[in-house]
Amino acid sequence: MLLSIFSTSIGWFVFASAVSIPMLFLGRIIDGIAAGNFTTAQSYLVDISKNDEKERVKNLGIIGATFGIGFILGPMVGGILSNVSHAFPFYFAGGMALVNGISAFFFLKESNHNLNTDKLHYNPFRRILHAYRNLSLRPLYIKWFLFCISVVIVQTIFALFVQKAFNYNSFQTGIMFTIIGVIIALNQTLLLNTFWIKRFTNKQLEQIMLIFTIIGLLLAATENIFLFFAAIPFIGTSQAVYRVVVANSALQKADPKMKGEVMGIIVAVMTGAMVISPIAAGALFEQNISYPFIIGAIFAIIALVLSSKNSS
Repeated sequence: MLLSIFSTSIGWFVFASAVSIPMLFLGRIIDGIAAGNFTTAQSYLVDISKNDEKERVKNLGIIGATFGIGFILGPMVGGILSNVSHAFPFYFAGGMALVNGISAFFFLKESNHNLNTDKLHYNPFRRILHAYRNLSLRPLYIKWFLFCISVVIVQTIFALFVQKAFNYNSFQTGIMFTIIGVIIALNQTLLLNTFWIKRFTNKQLEQIMLIFTIIGLLLAATENIFLFFAAIPFIGTSQAVYRVVVANSALQKADPKMKGEVMGIIVAVMTGAMVISPIAAGALFEQNISYPFIIGAIFAIIALVLSSKNSS
């Protein structure tokens, strides 16, 4: 975790001080090579949950909520700091990562005291292949991949869509992102443990959130501003709850020693979707601004069909 955090700090400082395009890429490469602080943080919270499902869900919800809060505050803070200079927000991000790393070094205790860990493998495809061969988790990974594609396709063109469909400016677009962030944070701080987990099983939640995704994307595809606003709670709620359900379902089936690896695979699957989806989103958006939402809904429908055939 420390390596990842400090690499993020260095990456942002290099990016902020860049005087050429190759240097910009170098900054992102430095961060990307050691990326994984979010995954490691999730694994840390899983480690300290002591196999207590309620505590594990609570901890996963907390880290998801912090992500949602960052989603709310980040664009606003970045916009304010950009008034100083275009580079200042990136220096600020690097400084925050540095403070975070120093704080973790001094105050964060080791969660895994078992030194008899498996040998490190540097080939990432080995882990992906191993994950695919895991028959108990394979259906979950496939459904998660389909969900991530549907979400990332929409996220990629979201700002462009509201600007073209509703003539929104940058400030209004930022407000839309803030609303989604608030919905995510509310679900993961309040509703996740007090309502969703208490009322429904993982299997039921998985299907409900996929249905929410389908409804939200199809409503948004109408290009009607009232239906678009009606779609936001469905989209925000599904994003907030589904990722926790996937993580919790996977951890229930995973060997205790493999929980960190399972969390890493979940993020790797999401990253794979993030590589593929933006290219498809751009091509679809050029054809019709509603196509990304429709195609995203189709992927969610496929995931829902698979969910109805497999236990999560």
